[in-house]
Amino acid sequence: MSKTRKTLTALGLSAVLSSPALADELEQRWLEMIASGQAYQAETLMPLFEQLEPVSPELMLGTWKGGKFGGGAEPDPINWYGKRFNSLTDVEPLLVHGPDGTVATFEGLGRAQMREMKYAGVVSAALIYDQQPIMDYFRKVNDEVVIGLGDIKGKPTDFFFHLSREQD
Repeated sequence: MSKTRKTLTALGLSAVLSSPALADELEQRWLEMIASGQAYQAETLMPLFEQLEPVSPELMLGTWKGGKFGGGAEPDPINWYGKRFNSLTDVEPLLVHGPDGTVATFEGLGRAQMREMKYAGVVSAALIYDQQPIMDYFRKVNDEVVIGLGDIKGKPTDFFFHLSREQD
């Protein structure tokens, strides 16, 4: 039995997710984890991430509110809010809560762009920072919620986050 299948079984997802009913079960699991606000380890999230559908870069256009799977255990030094995808070549990768409650662009890590990239055998949308060795790979929970996996060169690829589309 593969490591992914064992992990899915341990999480109550008894088969590789290939049918619509199982895809719905995976979507529900992600939404429950996000809503719980609990901490989840990369070992739990990675096999679930690998089962998600790819995201087209065009689907990412707009503003997305972000969240982490850390359960609030670590302080947030920049008061992260989310990400804004203005176009495929103009992305504000870090939006923050300002002191007055407004949402502003955090310029400390620069801008980014979107491309389709292959990760774990799946071509999907990825955010590539212009001046930092950072990439975020995205997979779709549904059209309104995506999961991101941050990849910083030289560090473990184990930072998961979620984004929920803001309604205009």
